[in-house]
Amino acid sequence: MTHPKNIFSWTQKRPRPQDAAPFLPMSRAEMEQLGWEQCDVILVTGDAYVDHPSFAMAIVGRFLEAQGFRVGIISQPDWHSAQDFRKLGKPRLYFGISAGNMDSMVNRYTADRKIRSDDAYTAGGEGNRRPDRAVVVYAQRAREAYPDANVVIGGIEASLRRIAHYDYWSDNVRRSVLPDSKADMLLFGNGERSLAELTHRLAAGEPIASIRDVRGSAFMVPPGWKPGHDWVETGSARLDVPGKVEPHPNPYTDVPGYANACASEAADEPDEVPVRVLTRDERQAAQRDKNAKTVVRLPSFEQVKDDPVQYAHASRVFHLESNPHNARSLVQAHGTGAGTRDVWLNPPPLPLSMEEMDRVYGLPFARAPHPAYGKAKIPAWEMIRFSITIMRGCFGGCTFCSITEHEGRIIQSRSEPSILREVEAVRDRTEGFTGVISDLGGPTANMYRLNCKEPEVQATCRRLSCVYPGICTNLDTDHSKLVSLYRKARELPGIKKILIGSGVRYDLAVRSPEYVKELVSHHVGGLLKIAPEHTEENVLSKMQKPGIGTYDTFRKMFEKFSREAGKEQYLVPYFIAAHPGTTDEDMVNLALWLKKNNFRLDQVQTFMPTPMAIATTMYHTRKNPLHRVGPDSEDVETPRKGQTRKLHKALLRYHDPENWTILREALRRMGRSDLIGNGPNCLVPAWKSAPVGGFGARRPAAGGFAPAASKGGKQPAKTPAGKFAAGSKHRKGGVPIKSGKR
Repeated sequence: MTHPKNIFSWTQKRPRPQDAAPFLPMSRAEMEQLGWEQCDVILVTGDAYVDHPSFAMAIVGRFLEAQGFRVGIISQPDWHSAQDFRKLGKPRLYFGISAGNMDSMVNRYTADRKIRSDDAYTAGGEGNRRPDRAVVVYAQRAREAYPDANVVIGGIEASLRRIAHYDYWSDNVRRSVLPDSKADMLLFGNGERSLAELTHRLAAGEPIASIRDVRGSAFMVPPGWKPGHDWVETGSARLDVPGKVEPHPNPYTDVPGYANACASEAADEPDEVPVRVLTRDERQAAQRDKNAKTVVRLPSFEQVKDDPVQYAHASRVFHLESNPHNARSLVQAHGTGAGTRDVWLNPPPLPLSMEEMDRVYGLPFARAPHPAYGKAKIPAWEMIRFSITIMRGCFGGCTFCSITEHEGRIIQSRSEPSILREVEAVRDRTEGFTGVISDLGGPTANMYRLNCKEPEVQATCRRLSCVYPGICTNLDTDHSKLVSLYRKARELPGIKKILIGSGVRYDLAVRSPEYVKELVSHHVGGLLKIAPEHTEENVLSKMQKPGIGTYDTFRKMFEKFSREAGKEQYLVPYFIAAHPGTTDEDMVNLALWLKKNNFRLDQVQTFMPTPMAIATTMYHTRKNPLHRVGPDSEDVETPRKGQTRKLHKALLRYHDPENWTILREALRRMGRSDLIGNGPNCLVPAWKSAPVGGFGARRPAAGGFAPAASKGGKQPAKTPAGKFAAGSKHRKGGVPIKSGKR
């Protein structure tokens, strides 16, 4: 496997700890207080500036500061003119532009394309402080402010729009964000490694147009451009075959330093030629060398725009080229005739080591919003200020989520001492701390230090999920390191409680009863979030989620350990309505399961197609890129019409009187009138409205919960009423409640 250069090993003038700015400057006055005449890098973000490691631009800024650069921040600029983009002057090296912790379109619009009235990443929760497609707008304004300045775009929005992509809000396929933004370069994924290399090379005097070999970078090039004469281009159609993408390597293949074992056919060769069988390491090294100088040409923007099959095929190949240890470069043409340009994508950045993760999260963050916001509260900060990120990445491969395409499938974990030091920092430095840590987690609660057992296998793997359709035999599922972390964290002086706010991947958790017992006994604050997403196998297979039987196994363990601990605790399951592959019958079956299990959901989410997600490809093309794509390949039934999506959402809230009219009409149309009535197996009553205290009437319990009716003394299930957002973290389809994704 490749061992990259340490991100902190670049030659630099290292600032002493006392040289770190209290906050990165947001004004000329602050620059003057620091004695700066010019910033090396100016970061532009659609979020309020909170100097905390859960906020992407804070990490980027503090990381570059630690590299010896002067970094300023322009937060939520007025995009109607270039004036705000001039307030810190021209950067010496580049503008670094991001929409913020969230995609600006997800931030501004609901799954029904209705504009949101608030913004969790803005002081006071005020909405409309960022434009649609903020990366494009900000980049264009920065270019207008200083035409000769370098412009580099990145973050979640740019990362997930790096090739041609379906845009749900315009219902069209849009070009890569690169030609629209006119940026010089796009950095995708977690940015520290590529940022360090790019910034130091620019500081050394290299023109940005000549920097073409940074992993995790994308840029525009002339048609047919290649980094060298020895590069080979292959069409993506050659790769889209059933099974493993890579052909089995020939063990007798020639590698540098060895004679060709097949040369015996030559007349001047002896009759017998010794054959040397290559070792696995040698075969893998030869394949890596080949991949390193191979570029895969995806169907062009014009092709994927007009042909859903080509779009689905491009999506499939793109996702298969996501492992940083074996991914090849990708190229996609944009434009026709003389105006044709190629978008070139280098392979993804290599993951950070534990040492690098520790140093990144140990940077001198102020752990507070910038003083410019005064006493105004920033909702996202209020949500995460007592939480701690312990890892990055996710190998779940859920098709409705794009974390893998941004953070990667390989888990990057911090060390135990690093995490414990941050727990102490929260205790000692965060205003209002009462002794409760709200989360030790990441994209998922329980993938900490779980990785492939065999690095050689990981280096060649092209699976899209390590846990679907079953947990890979090469995956280490030992939760003991996480259990140890929990125990040590809660034993720290001044720590009363450690809660786990991140979603638990329960198909992994059931492999470790010790972990489930530890979690349930000590780290659940009454409610635990998990995400079955659906009950029907037809839908779960399109999501790459485990069967509902695995949920039942976890539920039994949860209830058993809760009883043993003498605690009254409940699971909070999340479900998605209108996901690609879902039929009306599937949603009726889910509603019946909810009723059977006494669940009455107060918050539900409708599938939101976001760029780059596999499920978005299903939504747009009605094809399944999890398998080989062709004109005759599997069609995916997709709820696209507003009325169908509304019905699916209503079925998740079958108990709500406001939904009964639409449900009665739908059930009669489906021939399921047996579900209309007052019987125990009915979903909706026969009368038009619910009488007080009658069918579906609810009385909020203490704490704002709405329990389902209890049967035979059985403890009712409870679900939160407005306590949690509709999706955890950066789940596509919901609003993030904890950030930190870059």
